[in-house]
Amino acid sequence: MADSTTEAPPATSNRSTTPASDTFKHYISDGWAEQAPARVSPRQQAAYAATRRASLSAQFPGKTLIIPAGAAKQRSNDTDYAYRAHSAFSHLTGWASDTVPGAVLVLQPTANGHEATLYFRESAGRDSDEFYANSDIGEFWTGPRPSLAHVATELGLATTNLADFTAVLEHLDAHTLVIREADTAITEHIDGRRLLAADPSDISSPETDGDDELARATSELRLVKDDYEIAQMRDAVAATQLGFDDVLADLPQIIAHPRGERLVEGTFNRRARAEGNTVGYDTIAASGPHACILHWTRNDGPVVHGDLVLLDAGIELDSLYTADITRTFPVNGTFSEVQRKVYEAVREAADAALAIVRPGIRFRDIHAEAMKVIAAKTAEWGLLPVSAEESLEPDHQYHRRYMVHGTSHHLGLDVHDCAQARREMYHDGIVEAGMVFTIEPGLYFQPDDLTVPVEMRGIGVRIEDNILVTETGAENLSAGIPRTADEIEAWLAASAR
Repeated sequence: MADSTTEAPPATSNRSTTPASDTFKHYISDGWAEQAPARVSPRQQAAYAATRRASLSAQFPGKTLIIPAGAAKQRSNDTDYAYRAHSAFSHLTGWASDTVPGAVLVLQPTANGHEATLYFRESAGRDSDEFYANSDIGEFWTGPRPSLAHVATELGLATTNLADFTAVLEHLDAHTLVIREADTAITEHIDGRRLLAADPSDISSPETDGDDELARATSELRLVKDDYEIAQMRDAVAATQLGFDDVLADLPQIIAHPRGERLVEGTFNRRARAEGNTVGYDTIAASGPHACILHWTRNDGPVVHGDLVLLDAGIELDSLYTADITRTFPVNGTFSEVQRKVYEAVREAADAALAIVRPGIRFRDIHAEAMKVIAAKTAEWGLLPVSAEESLEPDHQYHRRYMVHGTSHHLGLDVHDCAQARREMYHDGIVEAGMVFTIEPGLYFQPDDLTVPVEMRGIGVRIEDNILVTETGAENLSAGIPRTADEIEAWLAASAR
């Protein structure tokens, strides 16, 4: 049984009215109907997660591996951000949006690899005062938690109560590694144990190179997606397409509101909550010159006729896999001549990058191919002090003034997935079948940029698609969302009917 607590959490102790009498405790613990055990079966992702754990185990023989889901994170006072498990934990367990906060996966070394155990706070009985008196974890406050047996069946993992994890922490050795960023309290405890075990004459900080290797390995495990992950990516893209359709359908109300960008965000986010867990990242709903701000998430501006809206958004499913798609469209339904010229230049860059994607190329080549088009177009328009060829030289790069970001990043459980992978595996890595990444060139002409003609200033365009590498080439998973200028205009016209 989970530990009980009769005191309200400190953040609410000054206003707590929780009854504490023995009479109340006896009364509230009686009179509950017996709950039938939930019918559970193994989850589809459980077998895939087991394969991933085996791969990780092979890289760290003899070492104890600790992969926390992470604790809830405080937003303000006694309110927390919506909980989300750490991506490495979810990838290795198959537990996703319904993860119990504070859970920990431990891989203990054995003669044949590792034994995996999942520690989490199991359901407390009604004879405990936790369920009504503790607003942080009590089921009266936050809902029921699954039993150990329930989770063991679903995930195919040995499970035990979180309280037993204390024994693991007390018996750490020099061969224990942890995902440092996942749970600060666990990491600090492990570092403290390392200090106690260290040579007193060594005043250096605890050795964390092994932790970095573990983070790298869990990131690199996600570079190539398995069949389950690819299916989730398809579903995330399909859900995101519905969100884009919703935004276009709501354009009249969006235009009418003084903070129309907020309505764009809200409309899309509503679909994210309906179809999945939430958005995969803060929605960028950038109208007019805000589209030139790469990570514009304040979303407090108007959406007015004559401007373009850059919508960069993705839905995260309950599995925690997310899409990441950008479309740029004219508010009044038709691109101006200048807007169309910029838009189609960006599309040409995206198409050129996609055309070279296949197993065997280097990941960095995708960006280079898009940059050839961006350099050629900005040179053609007279924006560069040199030719396109000269600008592409490493010591020049004048065209990057108008697109300072990269063209691609890996995608999956994180919107910028595999972020701790080695450079030689990521930027300089060889593209393989099963990889999923974005292609997202853009052009951004700041409203105060004197190097561009007045009619271009304040125009920002990005087109972003989600790409699956196949055995023979690539598939644009988001190709069903209109991309060309003509398709965008037809899409807007159809949504207005």
